[in-house]
Amino acid sequence: MSGTVEGGRKAAAKNLARDPDFYRKNGAKGGRISRTGGFAANPELARIAGAKGGRISRRRKKSPVSDSHTPSTDEHQVTETIAAA
Repeated sequence: MSGTVEGGRKAAAKNLARDPDFYRKNGAKGGRISRTGGFAANPELARIAGAKGGRISRRRKKSPVSDSHTPSTDEHQVTETIAAA
């Protein structure tokens, strides 16, 4: 009968027959052991993170930029003319 309403009631009755405080103890463990952190514990952190996300999502896409600057032919000729003089 596992997985049925009747089976659940039998399991609950068995747990309570073994220990009348079974569900109370389990509930207390859950509250004590939980490690609620992050934004639930620190609303200021949530505000800062939300502001960062808002700024980033509203940026324009960066245009691809090459790492090295290669002079055009005009710049190259000007440089040679200056060096020759």
